[in-house]
Amino acid sequence: MPAPSFETLLYDVADGVATITLNRPDKLNAFTAQMRDDLVSVFDHTDADDAVRAVIVTGAGRAFCAGADLSSGGKTFDYAARAEEAREAMRVGDVYRDGGGVVTLRMFRSLKPILGAINGAAVGIGMTMQLPMDMRLASSEARFGFVFARRGITPEAASSWFLPRLVGLQTALEWCCTGRIFGADEALSRGLVRSVHAPADLLPAARALAREIADHTAPVSIALTRQMMWRMAGASHPMDAHRLDSRAIQSRGRSADAREGVSAFLDKRTPTYPDTVSGDLPDFFDWRSEPPFV
Repeated sequence: MPAPSFETLLYDVADGVATITLNRPDKLNAFTAQMRDDLVSVFDHTDADDAVRAVIVTGAGRAFCAGADLSSGGKTFDYAARAEEAREAMRVGDVYRDGGGVVTLRMFRSLKPILGAINGAAVGIGMTMQLPMDMRLASSEARFGFVFARRGITPEAASSWFLPRLVGLQTALEWCCTGRIFGADEALSRGLVRSVHAPADLLPAARALAREIADHTAPVSIALTRQMMWRMAGASHPMDAHRLDSRAIQSRGRSADAREGVSAFLDKRTPTYPDTVSGDLPDFFDWRSEPPFV
C-alpha cells in the first residue's frame, strides 16, 4: 500500500512497524485541527494496511506534544468563536465534539497495537492522546501534565474514561486537580508508562517491543485481543467478557492461523500466519463501530 503523506505528521513503515511522528517541531508539536484530521487519517491507513503489524507514535524535536496550539489566545478553547467551517465540522446538534476525543476514540478502535515513544514534553492533549495507546515508553527527559484546570478548562479526549482505568481514580484526580508537571519517574511509579529510557535508547526500545509483536504473533489474533481488552474495560460483569471470549476463541480455533500456529510449535519452526486483518476478522462483532455521539 502506498505510503501516505500528511501536513503535520511523518509516516514510515519498516519491517511491519509503522512509525508516526508528530511533526511541528518549531511549535513543540502543538495540536491543531489539521493534526486531528491527520491522526484520524493515519490510523485509518494503518488499519487498512496488512503490512503494518504494530504502530509507534513519537514526536519530532524536543517535545512529544506541548498541548493545544494557543495561537488564538483566550479564544483557543471557545468552539463557538471558531471559523464557521471548522466549527460546523465538529457540531452534533447543539454540541461541538472535542477534537482530542475524536482522535482518542479513533485510536481506541485501532486494529493494530499502538506504542507511544514519549520523547519530551507531553501536556494537555499531548498527554491525553497517549491514554488509548497500549504501551507507553518514556524518555528520561519526558515531562507530563494534565494542565487543564490551570487553563480554566477541564480534561478532554475522553480522558475521564481512560485515565482512571490506567492509574486509578486517586492518581487521576491528583494529577488533574493540581495540574502540575511531573517527570518520567513518577509516570513510571504510578503506572502511566511501562519503562523509562535514556533519550538515545527510547526509539530502539519501542522498536524492539514492536518487533516482538510483529515477528511472533498472528495479526488477526492481536487485533481481536486489543479490542477485547479495551472494550471489556468498561463492562459491568465478567459474563460480558465470557460471552465475547467464547465467540472469539471459537472463531480463532477453527482458523487457518490456529492450525498454522499449533503445527509450527510442534514442528519447532517459525509460523507464517495466513489470515489478514483486512479480510479475516470474524463477523460476530463490528470491531470498527462506536456508539453515536448524542
